[in-house]
Amino acid sequence: MNRYYFIVDGERAKCRLDIFITGQCAELSRSYVQKLIEEGRVTVNDNPSKANYKLRAGDRVQLEVPPAEELRVEPEKIPLDIYYEDADVVVVNKVRGMVVHPAEGNHSGTLVNALLYHCRDLSGINGILRPGIVHRLDKDTSGLIMVAKNDHAHQCLTQQLKDRTVTRRYTALAHGVIKEEKGTIDAPIGRDPRERQRMAVVEKNSKSAVTHYRVLERFQYYTLAECRLETGRTHQIRVHMAYIKHPLVGDPKYGPAKAHFGLDGQLLHAGVLGFTHPSTGAYLSFSAPLPDVFEKILEQLRTQESLDF
Repeated sequence: MNRYYFIVDGERAKCRLDIFITGQCAELSRSYVQKLIEEGRVTVNDNPSKANYKLRAGDRVQLEVPPAEELRVEPEKIPLDIYYEDADVVVVNKVRGMVVHPAEGNHSGTLVNALLYHCRDLSGINGILRPGIVHRLDKDTSGLIMVAKNDHAHQCLTQQLKDRTVTRRYTALAHGVIKEEKGTIDAPIGRDPRERQRMAVVEKNSKSAVTHYRVLERFQYYTLAECRLETGRTHQIRVHMAYIKHPLVGDPKYGPAKAHFGLDGQLLHAGVLGFTHPSTGAYLSFSAPLPDVFEKILEQLRTQESLDF
């Protein structure tokens, strides 16, 4: 049983309890923290509290994280494109269309199912359904993802994400022509108050979010851009690009109602990943090429063939 103790300072007063804890323990997902709160494993001033409790300066927060439960996710023999692996870390080039971890109603065919078959030993910090998962990619976002094989590696990699020292560069095809060569989107992201299944740029109950972008190539109606994450919020690039009126092509949630090119998911690829190895201290960097569907659409745009909208 791991126990954590925190004293709330003035800067974090009025923060929600669940948001405060995920800020202090970045290795824990917010949904997992909410589960711990519901189970009574979180107290404020020695009393059970609710996830939406607004903290006050001087509050004493105590958190108990139970040992990882026996895993109830079945290993599955699913091919993986592994770029690197040792006793601490696995780096996988995730295919477009693959879900990272199981969720309600979706317990098979995920990256976690495949990883459990491949290596069996993954960190248990994020509970039984997300073993080893340090960060994630959306289902239709392809590219590189790092996975921890033990708790030490998980904590180290999570801290690097928190310290913003992990390199994460994505290639995206966006609607419209971006005029400036590069820019930074610094806009907080939280749940869309009107539609809880979406994220949005909002001031209330949000987290700081920063995305840097630069133009790689321009077409008549589209822009190919590289996006570099400084933070890692849910749907961050998709939300930020839609916020500046350049939603990603194919994005079913934040883009046009009718997807161009017959796509059923956004054209977003995590092409570059770099981090410091949790044991050796060496900096590792990896790059993965665009998936075929992405390349074919770019070839179509470059040859100015008739576009099938």
